[in-house]
Amino acid sequence: DVVIENFKPGTLEKWGLGWEQLHAINPKLVMLRISGFGQTGPYKDKPGFGVLGESMGGLRYITGEPGRVPVRVGISIGDTLASMHGVMGLMFALHHVNVNGGEGQVVDVALYESVFNVMESTQTEYTSAGVVRERTGSALPGIVPTNAYLCKDDQYVLIAGNGDSIFQRLMTEMGRQDLADDPELKHNDGRARHVERIDAAIQEWAATMTCDEVIARLDAVSVPVGKTYTIADIVEDPQYQAREMILDTVTSHGKPMKTPGIVPKLSATPGRVKHPAPTLGQQTDDLKQSGWPRRKD
Repeated sequence: DVVIENFKPGTLEKWGLGWEQLHAINPKLVMLRISGFGQTGPYKDKPGFGVLGESMGGLRYITGEPGRVPVRVGISIGDTLASMHGVMGLMFALHHVNVNGGEGQVVDVALYESVFNVMESTQTEYTSAGVVRERTGSALPGIVPTNAYLCKDDQYVLIAGNGDSIFQRLMTEMGRQDLADDPELKHNDGRARHVERIDAAIQEWAATMTCDEVIARLDAVSVPVGKTYTIADIVEDPQYQAREMILDTVTSHGKPMKTPGIVPKLSATPGRVKHPAPTLGQQTDDLKQSGWPRRKD
C-alpha cells in the first residue's frame, strides 16, 4: 500500500514507475516522495542533500558563535526531520484510505521545508518586526540565565535558572544574595538586560567545582541542571537504562549489538525490535529467490 522514494523529481517517471502509472494500477496506493526541494517549484530539479536542507531551511545560519562561520549541528538533522515528516504524512494518508475510505495520494516532503518547519518563530519575527535571528552560541537569548558553564574538571554544565523562583534558588545556593535581592533581576526582562553580569557570576561559581558537584548542589535545590553528555555518558546513564533506551539486540550475523531504544513509549502497545537490520544485499537476494523475473539485456 506504500511506495517510498527519494530520487530527484522525475526519475521514477523516466522508469515508468511514476505516480500516475502506479496510481492507475492501485488507486489506494500512498507514495512518499522525499527530495531536496519537493516535486514542484523553481528548484524542484536541483539536487539536494540534508546539508542544503539545513542551510536553506535557515538552521545553519543561526547555529554557531556570533560573528563566526555557521556550523553543522553535529548530526544529519535535515535527513532525520524529513524522515519524521514523511512518517507523519504517511500516517495521515493511510488514515484517509483505511478510515475515511478515500483514495491514495502523494506525500511530498522537501528537505528544506522539513527544517524550516521547526524554525520556531524566526519567520514571524522577520515578517512582523524585521528581526533576523542571529547566532548566539550556547546561550538561549532573552531567557536568562540559560547557558553552558565550564567546571574545574573541564566539563561543561548546563544551567537553566530562568524562572523567577528558580533564579532566586540558584543565586541563594551560589551565595549571591546580592543578585537574588536585586529588584532589577527579579523578572526575566531585567535579567536579560544584565545577562553578562549574571553569566559571569555563575561561571565564577561553577569553576570552583567539578561538574558532578555543581549538579549535586543544584539538584538539591531543584534548579534545572545537567551535564553535556557524550555518547559514552548516555550509554552508562541510569535514566537511559531504566527506560530501556539502550537495547541489547542481535545482528543478522548473530552478533550482539546495542541499539537505541524505542521512542515514544506507548503504555498499551509498546514498541519492540522485531528483527535486525538486513545484511548488505540481503533483500536483493530475497527478491531473487522469490521468483521475481530477472531483466534480460
